[in-house]
Amino acid sequence: MSVIEGTFLIAVGVFAGFINTVAGGGSLLTLPLLIFLGLPSAEANASNRVAIFVQNIFSVAGFQSKGVKIFPFAIWVALPAIVGAIIGSKIAVDINEEIFNKILAVIMLMVMGVTIFKPGAKNQAESILTPKKLWLSIIIFFFLGMYGGFIQAGIGFLIIASLTAIHGFNMAKTNAIKVFVALTYTVAALVVFYLSGKIQWEYGLVLAIGNATGGWIASRWSVGVNDKLIRKILLVTVIALSIKLWFF
Repeated sequence: MSVIEGTFLIAVGVFAGFINTVAGGGSLLTLPLLIFLGLPSAEANASNRVAIFVQNIFSVAGFQSKGVKIFPFAIWVALPAIVGAIIGSKIAVDINEEIFNKILAVIMLMVMGVTIFKPGAKNQAESILTPKKLWLSIIIFFFLGMYGGFIQAGIGFLIIASLTAIHGFNMAKTNAIKVFVALTYTVAALVVFYLSGKIQWEYGLVLAIGNATGGWIASRWSVGVNDKLIRKILLVTVIALSIKLWFF
């Protein structure tokens, strides 16, 4: 890796880490970049998880430093996500890339609608404590973990949609739970990728410098910021990435 390539990787990582923390979709930038730099797709997918792991350590620390309370709920949804990620990271699904990208674009637009209109925001305290909704989240996060373990790209949007629709959390709490869950299941996925020998540590660690910086900045900046501003960033990010996936 040249100095120019490393510098560019860090710069893109900062942006990806930021939007991963406040919205999602950062891997839709970093994965193509790693492939462009010469990594096979499987190794790019695996190496990207190194950056995601380090990024979420800093993001979780940032939210915690701002006093965002996510436990014990975050642990309840993280555990099934870990199991799902182990399964997802072992699955090889043969699907046409163009079709997959268009399906993902449609999913992201649907997620945008759920997140922007934020159903279930009323009676927030009761929603959090409802056993039926907790079990629904546990089941959903198993499948989210499976998807995250397999591809990662776009998982942030799906987690945001699930938490806002089912529990009505504000965006700061939603994103804090999101990065904690992503941190835990990424550990499981990393072990699988490491045992398969797919991780290119040089690229993953250099990218991690950028992702961690962006994640730390975003986590601290987003706490206390009006939800409408975060949702506008989410809206712009989803539309831009959906257009990219559909047409390019």
